[in-house]
Amino acid sequence: MEKEAKATLDSFLGLVRKIRSYDEAIGLMHWDLRTGAPRKGAEQRSEVIGMLSAEDFKLRISDEMGSYLEALTRPDTYEGLDDISRRIVDECKKEYDENKSIPAEKFQEFMVLSSHSQTIWEEAKAKSDFAMLEPNLTKLVGMLKEFIGYWGVKGTPYDTLLDRYEPDMTVEKLDQVFSKLRDRLVPLVEAIAASPNKPDTSFLDQLFEQEQQAKMSRFILGEMGYDFEAGRLDESVHPFATGLNPGDVRITTHYLQDDVTSALFSSLHEGGHALYEQNVSKELAGTPLAQGTSMGIHESQSRLWENMIGRSRAFWERYYADLQQHFPQQLKDVQLDDFYRAVNRVENSLIRIESDELTYNLHIIIRYEIEKLLFNEGLEVKDLPKVWNEKYEQYLGITPPSDSLGVLQDVHWSGGDFGYFASYSLGNMYAAQIMNTLRKEMPELDQHIKEGNLAPIREWLTEKIYRYGKSRKPSEIILQVTGEELNPDYLADYLETKYKEIYQL
Repeated sequence: MEKEAKATLDSFLGLVRKIRSYDEAIGLMHWDLRTGAPRKGAEQRSEVIGMLSAEDFKLRISDEMGSYLEALTRPDTYEGLDDISRRIVDECKKEYDENKSIPAEKFQEFMVLSSHSQTIWEEAKAKSDFAMLEPNLTKLVGMLKEFIGYWGVKGTPYDTLLDRYEPDMTVEKLDQVFSKLRDRLVPLVEAIAASPNKPDTSFLDQLFEQEQQAKMSRFILGEMGYDFEAGRLDESVHPFATGLNPGDVRITTHYLQDDVTSALFSSLHEGGHALYEQNVSKELAGTPLAQGTSMGIHESQSRLWENMIGRSRAFWERYYADLQQHFPQQLKDVQLDDFYRAVNRVENSLIRIESDELTYNLHIIIRYEIEKLLFNEGLEVKDLPKVWNEKYEQYLGITPPSDSLGVLQDVHWSGGDFGYFASYSLGNMYAAQIMNTLRKEMPELDQHIKEGNLAPIREWLTEKIYRYGKSRKPSEIILQVTGEELNPDYLADYLETKYKEIYQL
């Protein structure tokens, strides 16, 4: 590389590191706001987050950034870049081209609104009052529609939002995979509902001390390989993971005194997210590539650890005795097989994060269809509770008795994260396809799990997925790991095999 081009690249990377520093500071304030910051300071904190986000945004679309990108994308210079530098340039250029026409003050307004709306959501959920959130949510949806005009409509307005979480994903593609998945899963759900061989779950309806739940969650996270020197576990209203940098990836869970499984499986879920970001290659630190490649691939890791490993029989053959030690009175007379079947029960339920592996995908399809109505077909925000309840009755045969158990159960919309939910089912599909390859390449997988030897799994995933961060596209990752493009049949096959055995179909 010529001396002048090298100097331009170094200056460009310096700007990128400055942007990532802003990102880390903003991420830390978001984490603090959700994990115990004084409520009376929430509105001012939202203003600070908005102001810093605007400064961050200005750097991303600055004339300085534009001049670097123009110089570095000249064919002779671009070809001389190493692979990582090219990926960083590509990532910054995509963002620059999409956002350069958005006024910085408009972006700041959106960030203040979304941050403050999440605080209002917490109170609205506690009071089960959608009307408290409705004005802010209406503004958020309106601003996103305005942003779609800046970003450019990709097929449909909703396609533009999907692309921000899962590059190149479209309504047309999702309709096809969701339809195929629904056709396989609905008959299975119906067969299970008719089966007389239902697991006994009565022993789960007891009080489980929060302190012991926290100890068990920390123990399991340690077994997974979550590095507590590079992260921490806290409590929040809605569990989440936030990666500030590979050396600081924090997770939260939410404890329910009458449900020992909720915090445990959410810890496994968020731990899967965290393992991804803790194991990104060090050479990507300080760049926009030091994160998951897409939310679908990110969710594949959380769902793989939570369900395909954490709800497996092999996992509980190793760890059930540990759970009994934490809750000797509650579980002393409960056999391993009864516990395994109970934590894999299938039943139509109201709450997405507490639903089973099988019906979980119906919860996602409901949200996906509502988001399409909002952005493609003119559904008004004020009608969300009504449409939400109708969809739950249609797909799951149950109607939420309150907003907190219905339209207010998830934090995502209050933060402006429309287009995100599809990632969860995509994650399930990616996870099953990846797990199929893992089993082929690691025939002793179940034995490793039975022995509590989870390191080979983490190392395999690091080698195949984690280390690349965002330097590979999701389509490249799934093809590179499994040898084929996304195929929903792997998830359907996995679910049919597992639940036919549990319910003796």
